[in-house]
Amino acid sequence: MKSTRENILRQLLAFPGSTINDLAEAVGINAISVRHHLTSLQAEDLVTSAEERHGVGRPRLIYSLTEKGVEAFPTSYIKLTQRLLRVLKNKFSEKEIDQIFQNIGEEIADSQIDGDHNQPLEKKLTALKSLLTEEGFVVELSENETDYTLTTLSCPYYRVGFDYPQICTIDYALISKFVSKPVKIETCIFNGEEHCTFQIQK
Repeated sequence: MKSTRENILRQLLAFPGSTINDLAEAVGINAISVRHHLTSLQAEDLVTSAEERHGVGRPRLIYSLTEKGVEAFPTSYIKLTQRLLRVLKNKFSEKEIDQIFQNIGEEIADSQIDGDHNQPLEKKLTALKSLLTEEGFVVELSENETDYTLTTLSCPYYRVGFDYPQICTIDYALISKFVSKPVKIETCIFNGEEHCTFQIQK
C-alpha cells in the first residue's frame, strides 16, 4: 500500500498544477494534512509551488513536481545509456568514439565558461567544482607548489564506465577545456583504483 506522501507525488506527476484541495480530494485526506506533506516535500526540493490567479480575489497556490521530484520515479536511463553505447561501439571505431566523448565534454565546458578566458586559475577551479557537482560528481581539490589535484570521489558514469571506460574522455575534455591548462589523469576507478584524480599544472 502506497503512503500518503507517495500518493501526493504520483498525483502531481499525473496532474501538475494541482491545488491543495485537488490533492486532498484525490488522496482522501484533509487539506491541513496535505499542506503539511507539501511543506515537507518542498523542503526536500521534490515539489514546487506557484501563484495562479483565478478570477477576483487573492491568487491561489498550485503545486507541481520539481525535476528532482520527477526523478524520484523509476527511470530507465542506465538501460538506455547502455544501449546507446552498444550502438556506438558497433558503429564507430574507438578513435571515433573518443572524439564523440571529447566533443561532449568540451560542449559542457563551453556552455559554462565565463567570457573572460584570462581569469585566474583559482577562480576557474572554483567554477569547475560547481559545474562538476551539478553534473553529479563529488569533488575535492588540493594543491602543492606546482600543481592542483582534482579528485572525483564519485562518478555519475559508474554503472556504465566499467564496460565503456572511454567515457572518461568526457571528464578529461571538460576539465582541460574549462581550465585551459595541461591536465594529466593520475588515477581512474575504471582501472581498479579508488578514485579518479586529475593533475592540473599551475
